[in-house]
Amino acid sequence: MNAEQFRRAGYQAIDRICDYHVTLRDRPVLSQVEPGYLRKALPSSAPTEGEDFQLIADDYQKYIIPGLTHWQHPSFFAYFPTSSTFEGILAELYTSSTSNPGFNWSVSPACTELEAVVMDWIAQLLGLDQSFYNISEVGGGVIQPSASESALVATVAARARYIHEHPQVAMENLVLYTTTQTHSLGKKAGLILGLKVRALGVTAQDDFALRGDTLKVALEEDMNAGFHPFILIGTVGTTSSGAVDRLDEIADVAKHYPFLWLHVDAAWAGVAFVCPEYREAYQLPAINSYVDSFCTSFYKWGLIQFDGSCLWVRHRKHLTDALDVTPEFLRTRHGNAGTAIDYRNWQLGLGKRFRSLKFWFVLRARGVKGLQKYISDGIKLNTKFAQSIYESELFSVVTKPSLAMTVFRLAPKSSTQLSTPELNILNRAFYARLAARNDIALTQTDLNGVFCIRMVIGAEQTLESDVDRALALMKSEADGVVNEMRGDWRSQR
Repeated sequence: MNAEQFRRAGYQAIDRICDYHVTLRDRPVLSQVEPGYLRKALPSSAPTEGEDFQLIADDYQKYIIPGLTHWQHPSFFAYFPTSSTFEGILAELYTSSTSNPGFNWSVSPACTELEAVVMDWIAQLLGLDQSFYNISEVGGGVIQPSASESALVATVAARARYIHEHPQVAMENLVLYTTTQTHSLGKKAGLILGLKVRALGVTAQDDFALRGDTLKVALEEDMNAGFHPFILIGTVGTTSSGAVDRLDEIADVAKHYPFLWLHVDAAWAGVAFVCPEYREAYQLPAINSYVDSFCTSFYKWGLIQFDGSCLWVRHRKHLTDALDVTPEFLRTRHGNAGTAIDYRNWQLGLGKRFRSLKFWFVLRARGVKGLQKYISDGIKLNTKFAQSIYESELFSVVTKPSLAMTVFRLAPKSSTQLSTPELNILNRAFYARLAARNDIALTQTDLNGVFCIRMVIGAEQTLESDVDRALALMKSEADGVVNEMRGDWRSQR
């Protein structure tokens, strides 16, 4: 393909991308293909001779689009929001137009410098303490692929710091703390690093948040047993329930155990800090005063395409001490002099994508006010949805709504005699009905033995009418499953 052929193909690609986004509302939310569909449709080997690109582009429309789940669909309320903006698409196009592996400053100065600047912009936007800024030259921020890598990097740094300070401790005696509501990234970090993981219990009475007293008891138990807790992964906005760990209480406990690294995973909810009115309730003061590392992922609720998770550390030296591997062929004049950041020492991999470009494009195009409006609009829609659940004769809220997320279950007020196991059976049948539809997407969860359903609002195209329609669908499916099961309940009693 030469430049002119690329130009023509590019025009067509942009047109088709625009058409895709404009017609999202008319598409099914979920893909209807079956496993193995693509292998059946495609040749068993790559072509011997190059093919006409028009055929390739048309096959994308024919074979790939039908196999996509449309996360930006107005009726996608599953998992978490994930963004795809036109500004971000253009940034990704520019990023892919040059190959910049970005493993040190000299191989692509703009890649490194823009990331350092943009991470300070975002730190300021979120209200983070200046000790996390790159310009401080003590702490700083780095873009990781995802929140899972951010947690893994933080755990590696915490382990290295602990072993440096306690060289006599055997690796098998180290303990990583999560909670029973922590994302699977905590358990996976332990699995990858060969660490003992202890999940601290949380209760519905505490809105599934980790409390300081629970941490204190665990620390005393493990230390008395000869174990060495070295990191706690706390959460602001857990995946299952939207819970916010009581970081203020945790900090009061942890200050007596200075060896304990506190990493806060706010992958989804942390973006809401762009709106100052949510900072205190979601524990930003405690984050600023105590935590060692903090992560939020703008590819979830921040209008940035996947991937792009923002990780800040209060002391960058802990990262570089743990991750710096510099053979002779990677040495540079600026790196040796310490006059530039070499981000390869802040992450697991050597190279890195030019992710900061899409942050720069989107932040400049939308501005602070644009991002604040997007976040606020989603929260307002969820507030309306949650109120409908509170007022419903069919549904009940399982735990208090969190920002743009509500966890609820089918619990007819006319059937108050149903036990929790019976309600779980009812809700599994209800969710199965919802999951069988292709015009709405939600996800299930289990909160301490209570099966329930998560509703998360965040697609940029979602309107109040989409939320109203979702509620109507839920009511229709709920009526159906209640009528089906009412006879079973009567026959069993």
